[in-house]
Amino acid sequence: MNPQTLNTDSHSRIYSFIRVFIYAILCFSSCIKEDDMSKIKYVPITVQTSTATALSTTATISIVLSAAQNRTITRGICWSTQPNPTTANSCKSEKGGIGNFTLSIDGLQPDTKYYCRVYATTNEGTVYGDENNFTTKTITIPTLTTNAVSNITSTTATCGGNITYDGGVMVTARGVCWGTTSNPTIANSFTTDGTGSGKFISSISGLTVGTTYYVRTYATNSVGTAYGNQLSFIAGGLYDIDGNLYHTVTIGTQTWMVENLKTTTYNDGTSIPNVTDPTAWSALATPAYCWYNNDAATYKNTYGALYNWYTVNTGKLAPTGWHVPTDAEWTILENYVSAHLGASGSVAKALAATTNWTSSTTTGAPGNILTINNSSGFTALPGGYRSNYGLGDAGNFGYWWSSTEYSAGNAWVRYLYDGSGYLGRYYGSKYNGFSVRCVRDN
Repeated sequence: MNPQTLNTDSHSRIYSFIRVFIYAILCFSSCIKEDDMSKIKYVPITVQTSTATALSTTATISIVLSAAQNRTITRGICWSTQPNPTTANSCKSEKGGIGNFTLSIDGLQPDTKYYCRVYATTNEGTVYGDENNFTTKTITIPTLTTNAVSNITSTTATCGGNITYDGGVMVTARGVCWGTTSNPTIANSFTTDGTGSGKFISSISGLTVGTTYYVRTYATNSVGTAYGNQLSFIAGGLYDIDGNLYHTVTIGTQTWMVENLKTTTYNDGTSIPNVTDPTAWSALATPAYCWYNNDAATYKNTYGALYNWYTVNTGKLAPTGWHVPTDAEWTILENYVSAHLGASGSVAKALAATTNWTSSTTTGAPGNILTINNSSGFTALPGGYRSNYGLGDAGNFGYWWSSTEYSAGNAWVRYLYDGSGYLGRYYGSKYNGFSVRCVRDN
């Protein structure tokens, strides 16, 4: 064999081998790339739109995105008043992954039908979910109620209400309005008690004692002002079942009647026996009342009625929401007045009315005459008493029952008289006839 030919053939075979080897490498490389691409190729995302919850100018859309792989994408909601909205219409988006999520949209028009679709955008493009639609609610004036009037004094009261529906848009003002004629509005006196829906409390002031007022709540939104149900009350207007009016005063933590009780009927509508005969009165072990000197025309309005303790003990004498004070509650009053309104020994000065006492300007301890100023507002009046000895002390002494029993035949009593600066305390026979002051329930 020719060496030169051999050499040529060897080179050819080597060259061919190299070409095949390179080709094989290239083919192998191509196969690897194709296989890798199949491994990282994303399965298409499926988009669903669940129920849309709409208010007047906002809506909340619940969304489900699903795929074989989870990765960060751009996801969102698009909407329009025309069908098949796209990202070219109004839209809201966020970065996220597959799964369940919600998006809230705002700036909508009330009472309008909208179409919406959820979308997801990847490197492969944008896919949309099924079309959904919703209609925003019509904006109306709010819906609200008026709470009962409470804490009524001569010049103030507490009311308030509850806004149960804002009308579909923010309540920007709320409160109560009141006046002396029916159906008051914010053109009358009114309070301002915040914004938004829900419950609120209002403080009414500047009232005139004995005047009937009408009150109702109001709430204002962008549509207008709505009013709650109307109520009425009387300033200082505590009434017993007979229709007698009593003013009230707050002293420390307690609220008291300013007048002695004068009802002839229990708060359940039952009549209280009126016993006029002194002998019959002294033998009673059952409820009874009388007027001083049996003269209602002269004594009722100023001094009130005289009741025996059996009447007090029924628990039905005071107007609803009030009660005859216990001995301990009388002590609370005494201690407060002594500490804040009058030095020790001059409590009577702060408690007694400035008129209708026999010595109306000289009530005080003997030798230390004190001028009455009624600084507490309690306005104690000397209604006198009735006992087995008859009647006495009107104009000089005031006696008031407590509801606290001392013994089988006696109960605790408080008294003032025009010769002492103290609020006295003793136990008296249950058949005695004394005045009654009531204190408000806590």
